[in-house]
Amino acid sequence: MINVFVLHNGRLSQIHIESREDLENTLPVWVDLTDPNEEEREWVKGIYGVTLPGEDEVKDIEASARYYEADNGDLHLRTDFLIDDDDDDEPARTVTVAFILAREILFSVHTVDLPVFRLVRMRARSRPGSIADYKDVLMDLYATDAEYSADALEGIYQNLEDVSRAVLQKDFSDQDAAVALNAIAQEEDLNGRIRRNMMDTRRAVSFLMRGRLLNAEQFEEARQILRDIESLDGHTSFLFDKINFLMDATVGFININQNKIIKIFSVASVAFLPPTLIASIYGMNFKVWFPELDWSLGYPFALGLMLVSAITPFWYFKRRGWLK
Repeated sequence: MINVFVLHNGRLSQIHIESREDLENTLPVWVDLTDPNEEEREWVKGIYGVTLPGEDEVKDIEASARYYEADNGDLHLRTDFLIDDDDDDEPARTVTVAFILAREILFSVHTVDLPVFRLVRMRARSRPGSIADYKDVLMDLYATDAEYSADALEGIYQNLEDVSRAVLQKDFSDQDAAVALNAIAQEEDLNGRIRRNMMDTRRAVSFLMRGRLLNAEQFEEARQILRDIESLDGHTSFLFDKINFLMDATVGFININQNKIIKIFSVASVAFLPPTLIASIYGMNFKVWFPELDWSLGYPFALGLMLVSAITPFWYFKRRGWLK
């Protein structure tokens, strides 16, 4: 799918494209391609002379392949963007986007539609004068990516607060612990993805600044993006510490619950040692004299003695508070 955008009074306006002729008759500032087919790739190559990378090339994560300038002057960048939609059944993930800056047009290629891209399109339509050229579009994408990551971090913090309340409740069962561990693992994974995503965005923005491709206003915006990313790094570190604390607390409560079970078995085994000893004595087959053998109440006496010897340890343990 091809999404073509032109500048109109500082706003991005989307042009509906159905054929190659429609694409030829536009002067776009941004050509966004979502999972393009071979025909759409040929349109872009034939009209603009730009060869779009394939899916395997987009996923190439070698540093030398992510940011470079081609022999013809085209600038190529590979940047990761986060997807963390609450309405999406899939877990949070990152999608690599290939950017090509050529002919004063920004070309972007990705496999799925991204929330950051939708936000940029929506804001550009409602904020006149916010975009002047194709590089402004790219900087706006990076700035919005930082904002999107910040919102995701706020969601992580709120979810961890819910987990914290559950972990610190009075009755915390093993089932509650399993749910808490699952939630903590998901938030840890998302926090790690956000940190990696911000690191990749920092590298891309730094590359643009080193290449002296930005004007003064764009350069200042790039510096602001880097400052925002720096603040997000500190917040991700704080969340990692909170995640580790909740993980340790949850595992600690699991150990406590397991120790309670082991304590019950230990108390039971100790309490039944005296009855076992009594039953063993009366079960001996030696030729010895047992007065109780000829006593009509001998059997009830032995059972009562075993019962008393079992109750006495339980009473003692309860008095010492060992059964709590």
